[in-house]
Amino acid sequence: MTDQQPGRHMAAEIDQQPGIFAALVDRRAEIAEVARAIRDRGPRFVLLAARGSSDHAALYAKYLTEVLLQLPAGLVSPSTTTLYGAQPDLTDVLVVSVSQSGGSPDLLEVTESARARGALTVAVTNTPDSPLNGAAELSVDVGAGVEHAVAATKTYSATLLALYLLVDAVRGGDGRHARDLGELARSTLDTSADAVAEAVRRYRFVDRVLTTARGYSLPSALESALKLAETSYLAARAYSGADLLHGPVAAVDAETAVLAVTSTGKGGEALHDVLDAVHGRGADVLAVGSAATKASAALRIPVAETAEEVAPVLEILPVQRLAHGLALARGGDPDSPRGLNKVTRTR
Repeated sequence: MTDQQPGRHMAAEIDQQPGIFAALVDRRAEIAEVARAIRDRGPRFVLLAARGSSDHAALYAKYLTEVLLQLPAGLVSPSTTTLYGAQPDLTDVLVVSVSQSGGSPDLLEVTESARARGALTVAVTNTPDSPLNGAAELSVDVGAGVEHAVAATKTYSATLLALYLLVDAVRGGDGRHARDLGELARSTLDTSADAVAEAVRRYRFVDRVLTTARGYSLPSALESALKLAETSYLAARAYSGADLLHGPVAAVDAETAVLAVTSTGKGGEALHDVLDAVHGRGADVLAVGSAATKASAALRIPVAETAEEVAPVLEILPVQRLAHGLALARGGDPDSPRGLNKVTRTR
């Protein structure tokens, strides 16, 4: 293997995830200390600030917060602070800023402003010495190590797991549903390899992809669309299964590839009618997840079954491999997509 081999960094980082998950679970007590400080403050509302892949992780945390903690949660629009200067009272609000690099100026400004306005601020990053960590009152290190590929893989999934461990600890959980994720990730990567290779062959020449999911898996659909767009330059669009039936399904036909993320649980069950509808319109459906075998689909990539609340940590893994494989098959280099940088600075 030479330094010039396309996609070598992304491939290596995808393969590192089982070990990263196991190490992160071993650090659960450290994350539980942050959770204890959150419980002591008793927030009445949770706001999550993020960009890019981290925004999809933040949406996952929103589901966790609303379902497991029974607290209202929302996603911050950073420009309300950075461009419009909004100064709402954030007393008794928890603000969680999620950033792999911890270096985005807008998230830094949002965190500093939120802390000054009474919020308890927590930074969840892969860079412990980042400016964002310094600005927040508390911090969680996702521990994924340096990521060389531009497209986030291990930092995204590790952020999901870190957020789960944090929310689970806030509710007083013991992390039991995450305990075996390292082993399950290894099994998922190994057992899905042939199906992923078949999907690469099947979708190599597709131009338009629609991704869909419900519930906890919706962030996986959003992240899937982003990965396919930034590595393979596909026109990829993500929809909640519920929203898909409200109008966009009219654009689905035999020329449409649909990537459906469906795992065992209420979200996967709610997606059945959606997949029946798009399959009936002639779409070529690829189902990924622990409920893939039950889906109306032309091709299926099963994933190890877990509690629904942690399924997104695993179900994204074969999609990362798919994005990597499609990029190479289409003549690209997923380590350095055109026009992209590892850290995007916005305000």
